[in-house]
Amino acid sequence: MSTHLPKIAWIGLGIMGSPMSENLIKAGYQVTGYTLEQEKLDRLAAAGGTAAGSIAEAVREADVVITMVPASPQVEAIAYGADGILENAKSGALLIDMSSITPQTSVDLAKNAKDKGIRVLDAPVSGGEAGAIEAVLSIMVGGERADFDEAKPIFEALGKTIVLCGPHGSGQTVKAANQLIVAVNIQACAEAVVFLEKSGVDLAAALDVLNGGLAGSTVLTRKKDNFLNRDFKPGFRIDLHHKDMGIVTDAARNVGAALPVGAVVAQLVASLRAQGDGGLDHSALLRAVERLSGAQV
Repeated sequence: MSTHLPKIAWIGLGIMGSPMSENLIKAGYQVTGYTLEQEKLDRLAAAGGTAAGSIAEAVREADVVITMVPASPQVEAIAYGADGILENAKSGALLIDMSSITPQTSVDLAKNAKDKGIRVLDAPVSGGEAGAIEAVLSIMVGGERADFDEAKPIFEALGKTIVLCGPHGSGQTVKAANQLIVAVNIQACAEAVVFLEKSGVDLAAALDVLNGGLAGSTVLTRKKDNFLNRDFKPGFRIDLHHKDMGIVTDAARNVGAALPVGAVVAQLVASLRAQGDGGLDHSALLRAVERLSGAQV
């Protein structure tokens, strides 16, 4: 194991965090992790990482702290307070938050961390569980160029498309736009699936030919089997996409951008959640279209 590589603390070992941290271990990094579930800590240790008993313990010796948690409240909970990252990480450390949160939360975090001598990048990702496992994530970053350059080798072990989008909060803004496009895309695919099936067409053949033309997309490639098999095991949960649609509609209102179609899809995501489908993959937007089309699902 190379000793010249920065020591990494990883906070949050969920669907995305576990495979991402393991990719860093494979790349030769020393990774100390902390998360709430013991089995996730065991998984990290089995992969060659070190399990910590607290956030403070995980970050104390780290050169780089990476966080991957569900939403703004969790980022604030792990960053602030006596037991949080800012109080326990060493001065000069780099904090990379890869969660998808509000741009304002990222801006505030960078400001508060600066007072402690800690540098911050917001670096949310796109690509879902498959992208995390395969290390082909798209990583959109906000922050200082020098910090981005320093973090680049770490990002390269996690993803393929790595772009500095502007100052603090910019990564989150681009991520919000990403989630808008993905949700509208899944909704369009779901409507097409129901239309095709009700018309008696061979669905697998139809989706193949559609995906070869202008209607083709990464969404259709990644989610085609979910639609065909009605397999909604979560790669990215409706609950999280609901949170993200709230972020993008709120941020768009703040800057005076109209999202007419996005607003409709945000409501469809919310209705799916209200019907108890929040724990399913976002491709389950298909279930909402089926219900609207008269199916009992």
